[in-house]
Amino acid sequence: MSSNTAFSKEELARYNRHIIIPGFGIEAQQKLKEAKVLVVGSGGLGSPLLLYLAAAGVGTIGIVDFDVVDDSNLQRQVLFGVSEVGKPKVEAAKERLQQLNPHISILTYNTQLTSQNALDIIKDYDVVADGTDNFPTRYLVNDASVILGKPNVYASIFQFEGQVSVFNYTDASGNTGPNYRDLYPTPPPPGLVPNCAEGGVLGVLPGIIGSLQANEVIKVITGVGETLSGRFFVFDALTFESRTLNIKKQANTPQVTKLMDYEQFCGVKAVERKIKEITVEEFEEWQTSGADIQVIDVREPVEYAEVNIGALLIPLGKVSERATEIARDKKVVVHCKMGGRSAKAIGELEEKAGYDNLYNLKGGITAWMQYQQQKELAN
Repeated sequence: MSSNTAFSKEELARYNRHIIIPGFGIEAQQKLKEAKVLVVGSGGLGSPLLLYLAAAGVGTIGIVDFDVVDDSNLQRQVLFGVSEVGKPKVEAAKERLQQLNPHISILTYNTQLTSQNALDIIKDYDVVADGTDNFPTRYLVNDASVILGKPNVYASIFQFEGQVSVFNYTDASGNTGPNYRDLYPTPPPPGLVPNCAEGGVLGVLPGIIGSLQANEVIKVITGVGETLSGRFFVFDALTFESRTLNIKKQANTPQVTKLMDYEQFCGVKAVERKIKEITVEEFEEWQTSGADIQVIDVREPVEYAEVNIGALLIPLGKVSERATEIARDKKVVVHCKMGGRSAKAIGELEEKAGYDNLYNLKGGITAWMQYQQQKELAN
């Protein structure tokens, strides 16, 4: 961490409720100001995590995310609002966090974290906080943290359950605790554990778990309290029951000396493949030319009832089980409100069912309606 930096009057007033806590005080707040934390993922977990780290006064926060804000995110990703739909998440997050706390520095990486760039990005930070939702990135973050000797504050969510732990943490005595591979040496078989997009998540759950994750980051930085190193916290939102399991370093845990091809290791894709897109103008040309096409709407029934273009309604969560209704012998245009959910649907169909005739309507039904309104005004 950097050398001592004085607080301004504004900062002292802002962090007063921290500073007056016995056992925390100005010393712990100073450590927060000097700390550099990298947050991988700015979605459901990343939203509360980033908000509370910024509010707490963590001096430098890095954000890694390559996704854009979609309206389907807003049920749980409270960092964003309707006006940010379509914007890169890292840009929207930076704007929001700077409004929350202008006294900190926000660094953004609008890219996928890979085995090629992970070490270069992570090396400049004191703590890594993993808020991702796929196994390739979890193992990548863990292994890079082990190689670089960085603590990895981990959290995950699925449906009604959340988990939190601190991996690869070195205590004041120089003892390093277990890492993610001590708990899960190898990933589960492909397809056995779905992600949140496939299985859903209670919207409030990432708020609970992401806040607990922020709490662990603050304890790691300041040395105040006992971290979850060597312990694995599990929370059930339905029963409001929690368990804390003890975990230990295992003698047979694979030694990490270099990064690998994590998609191949986990047998899954960390991100969706590049999909084909068409603009609303191209879509209209296909329609007016009499081209034989099928149009699929992957929004929810309530959205479809409000406005639709006569497409076959197959909500995103039903795409796989209703794949037989989607043609393979003609061009198929898939749309949602803004283009995010339809891109996910196409990726799922290409990956699991081998489709190669699907086209994402760029900008979704929103862009289509705007295009039609512009035409009407022009006439």
